[in-house]
Amino acid sequence: MITRKTTRQIHVGSVAIGGGAPIAVQSMTNTLTDDVEATVRQIHELERAGCEIIRVAVPDMAAAHALTAIREQIAIPLIADIHFDARLAVASMEHGAQGIRINPGNLGGPEKLARVVAAAKLHQVPIRVGVNSGSIEKGLLTQYGYPTPERPDALIESALGNVRLLEAHGFFDIKISIKSSDTLTTIAGYRQLARTTEYPLHLGVTEAGGLIAGTVKSSVALGILLAEGIGDTFRISLTRDPVEEIRVGFELLRSLRIRERGPELISCPTCGRTRIDLFSLAEKVERHLQTMQSSLKVAVMGCVVNGPGEAREADIGIAGGHGVGIIFKKGEIYKKVAEAELLPVFLEELDKLEAERKAGT
Repeated sequence: MITRKTTRQIHVGSVAIGGGAPIAVQSMTNTLTDDVEATVRQIHELERAGCEIIRVAVPDMAAAHALTAIREQIAIPLIADIHFDARLAVASMEHGAQGIRINPGNLGGPEKLARVVAAAKLHQVPIRVGVNSGSIEKGLLTQYGYPTPERPDALIESALGNVRLLEAHGFFDIKISIKSSDTLTTIAGYRQLARTTEYPLHLGVTEAGGLIAGTVKSSVALGILLAEGIGDTFRISLTRDPVEEIRVGFELLRSLRIRERGPELISCPTCGRTRIDLFSLAEKVERHLQTMQSSLKVAVMGCVVNGPGEAREADIGIAGGHGVGIIFKKGEIYKKVAEAELLPVFLEELDKLEAERKAGT
């Protein structure tokens, strides 16, 4: 049983962060933000996958002004990612951003920071103080050295120093992130930060890599921290379609029995008995499951000989053969289907089962 660290609670739009609220799964768009149509389309895809908070880059005024139209067309809270320019932070809040991510120390001085905080108070927008290993102040690097697993102090001090800048303006609607591309530095840093502050923490490994490397590095770092009760929201950063970030995020939470969303997929790794393209079949089933809400256990198995027995606990599953496959429920054969029709028939059965669960039958 995981005991979570108690943190302050803030709200990003309608989503509570910290204070015992469910751990929220976030992502970030990779479209040009001022391309409203493309950005909204991608956010809708992320919403269907389960994304609960979305962040967009705001590199210029065109992007800041686009936030109004974007927010009008989406259902989840919208965060603006700001670097260096206080004007963009203020404009983003004026155009509907429900949260901003900044590094307060690089906004151009006290007067510009004061304008950002005043706008955040006016619009009731929380601020994420986001510090990466590559953005630490030179003075802290001189004092503490570059962050390492043995000494992540520069990350901690940079974050807390920037938090104090906000607190000096009477602003406390804050969450903090301290990201490194190194897994062990990330773990050590967040452990130390969690002992130091009561603000909610946003977890992440920055520049984690592609699908495989990024998933492994993020899952190791975030899995350890979440298992220790550290973290209130997170993003799995992948050089990939951001929908994959959400898929990995919810599977991580499921594996720790923290949260479950939609069906769980179990599938065999294949062997010499496999006579169908199981990789493609499993991927297509998994993508369909992302659109479902019921907590079903779904199996995709490679052979009709062992499939139903090995996946007896599954609510429903398929097992491939040569030219024919079977659909089974709770280990018992339900129907045989020609291989060419196996996927569409199975997806139809999944949707029927989903409808039955929703209806309570």
